[in-house]
Amino acid sequence: MSHHNGRIDPEMTVLDVVSLWRETESVFKRYDARAGECICCRSLFESVRNVSDKYQLDLEMLLADLEAARE
Repeated sequence: MSHHNGRIDPEMTVLDVVSLWRETESVFKRYDARAGECICCRSLFESVRNVSDKYQLDLEMLLADLEAARE
């Protein structure tokens, strides 16, 4: 599990992020509509970067939203 200076690394899995920062689960839930399915259900073991690619989500925006949720 990699995280740099306590920040969310795009190579971390969804599970890593939600396990370390429980409050980020709500961010993934907000992105479910754009993804067309439950990200935590279908992509739990994928990296945040892969989730972004898979669902055509803006990686920088997703990371910013995740970071904001844990503050």
